[in-house]
Amino acid sequence: MATGRRGFTLIEAVMAMALAGLFALGGAHAVHRLVPKLQLRSGIWEVTSGLGQARFGAIMSGEPVRVRFVPSGFLFERYDEGAGTWLISRSAHLPGVAVRANNAPVFHPQGTVSNLATILVSNSRGSYRITVAITGRIRTVRTG
Repeated sequence: MATGRRGFTLIEAVMAMALAGLFALGGAHAVHRLVPKLQLRSGIWEVTSGLGQARFGAIMSGEPVRVRFVPSGFLFERYDEGAGTWLISRSAHLPGVAVRANNAPVFHPQGTVSNLATILVSNSRGSYRITVAITGRIRTVRTG
């Protein structure tokens, strides 16, 4: 009577676990390398859409909206004529990217912009330059 072998030997089980561990380690490394790239894309999208929202908000409300950039994100501000100051209405935090701007663009109810701005969004995976034209047009260009 022939006896059939059932199950795995200890060596086979250890080898299978070692291979599974190597594959998991390789996958984790690949995902870890993708994080900065995804953070950069997200940062660019957030800044670009935020500028568009500020322009649309100024047109819809009939009041100027300023976008002020800070190293970790940006702030939406509305002008309070009674107090004569800019008041923060909303803020956005952009993790994993650095944001620098040469100016804080002010969007007017006509859709135009004063204080033209060039914004640089960067991290270890590269950098992008976002420009705001006087007409309110927003343009994004990869710089590094």
